Amino acid sequence: MRWKQFFTPAKSISAEEAKMFMAEKSQDEFNLIDVRQTKEYEASHIPGSKLIPIADLDKRLDEIDPSKPTLVYCAVGGRSRVAAQMLSGKGFDNVINVKGGIKAWDGHFAVGTEELGLEQLTGKESIEETLVAAYSLEAGLRDFYLSMNEKVRQDEIKRLFQKLAQIETLHQDRIFDEYLQVSGSQVSREEFENDLVINAVEGGLTTDEYIQMFKPNWDSAVDIISLAMSIEAQALDLYTRASERSKDPRNAAALKKIAEEERVHLEQLGKLMDERI
Repeated sequence: MRWKQFFTPAKSISAEEAKMFMAEKSQDEFNLIDVRQTKEYEASHIPGSKLIPIADLDKRLDEIDPSKPTLVYCAVGGRSRVAAQMLSGKGFDNVINVKGGIKAWDGHFAVGTEELGLEQLTGKESIEETLVAAYSLEAGLRDFYLSMNEKVRQDEIKRLFQKLAQIETLHQDRIFDEYLQVSGSQVSREEFENDLVINAVEGGLTTDEYIQMFKPNWDSAVDIISLAMSIEAQALDLYTRASERSKDPRNAAALKKIAEEERVHLEQLGKLMDERI
């Protein structure tokens, strides 16, 4: 039996090439599909990826936009290669298998279920409610960085936490400005924060859970930046999942925009990491 005849060929690229491909595009310009099993996805996945186990793929084709390039990955590349061939055979024109799978992925990871952190972003919110939730998540992370600043002794690490908090403040500024624009409200920043915002850490995990998961060395700049990158990757994953769930096009667009900004945050943190390695 020549099994090759049953499959439509699909392109394969390395994990590093996949990272470069994704870096050159916004989060909304491609599909990223994880074809592993649910427990594998929960243990770790590439931020922003959508879980469709390979056994369910043919039944869930309507969840994938065929007009966009589609990257497919699994654990080591075997299942994703077959999945890419299946999609190509179903009429998807630009399907790319990520060789080596997540094992070869030398980048940021997110963890948890597809529902993690979506309590505040169910997809039923108005655009105003979505921006309030996003602002509260950013406020939670800013407060987290400031609280961590009090735990460390080295001046360099203190300055690093202050810089990370400043990045979150700038993101809050942009979200607040967009809230004023879409709502037509004249509410002051103080009223907005006191009446509408609920503090929470981004990504659906508590501060203590993040610390326990990553166990950083508080005297190591590299460890601190790594922790921050992990949290930002989780936030990118959360906003991407929330945008896919949203039933309001304006909502989805706002969430995609915030997700893209989280990716910029990751790039900024990557530059900080490069300066210290």
